[in-house]
Amino acid sequence: MAKLKLGPLADDKPVKLTIELPDELHKDLVQYGAILGHETAGAPIPPAKLIAPMLERFIATDRGFAKARREKAKPNLEGPEGGEQQD
Repeated sequence: MAKLKLGPLADDKPVKLTIELPDELHKDLVQYGAILGHETAGAPIPPAKLIAPMLERFIATDRGFAKARREKAKPNLEGPEGGEQQD
């Protein structure tokens, strides 16, 4: 049995998006959904249900994004001009 990065999918409140995918990517998503469905629930999972968890996993494991997010969240300790903070 394959070790997929996605496990059972959460049933969250969706926000509807319309996207276009390359044909080959769509075929891969269909195949991935079939394999994941076989490993978890037995029924194939449609591509539309796979995209959000895949993006969530991608973002959660992107070290560059995590670092940039942390840097953006840091308060500017040097003040607006790059010097010491003014009171």
